[in-house]
Amino acid sequence: MKFPENIRAVAALKPDFMGFIFYPKSPRFAEPLDVSVLNTLPPTIKKIGVFVNENLENILTIIYKYNLDGVQLHGTELVKMCRELRKAGYIVIKAFPTAAAYNFRVTKAYEGVCDYFLFDTKTDAYGGSGVKFNWAMLDEYKGETPFLLSGGIAADDEEAILKIEHPKFAGVDLNSKFEVKPGEKNVKLLKEFMRQLIV
Repeated sequence: MKFPENIRAVAALKPDFMGFIFYPKSPRFAEPLDVSVLNTLPPTIKKIGVFVNENLENILTIIYKYNLDGVQLHGTELVKMCRELRKAGYIVIKAFPTAAAYNFRVTKAYEGVCDYFLFDTKTDAYGGSGVKFNWAMLDEYKGETPFLLSGGIAADDEEAILKIEHPKFAGVDLNSKFEVKPGEKNVKLLKEFMRQLIV
């Protein structure tokens, strides 16, 4: 999210999380954000800053600047950083690129220092590929940390999502397939999709 009116419109749909990308190479790079708009969001919507291999000091500066509730770490961030951010009271979501079941082994080191894992399609970039991985692999995840599903989720995926019965499946990360342009969501499409999923 990056545009004030779009932020307000999506907020009216009452999502659990709203993401703001602070990775300068992303076409969805959020800065400069209107702080006053973010401050009007209800506390039920957790404001999440998305970072890629950023240092801890800069992450904390941005968290403070925009009064964020948590972070989504999309690079090769170490366990220590996750632990520090969580200890400071922030929600920590660690993304893991997923191409095969063995990719889940990496998550073991992060157990207990993240609130959620995010399983995304493995690509040369850091997320935003609009491509799905094989969701059948999720059955191979045996960890204790709840996970969010990402990677090319589109409006016609609600049936497949509702069939996922993994006990740690906590939600979906919606992005490129619900955009009018990078950083601007199609509110009508989102509304209908969320209506289908909330049963």
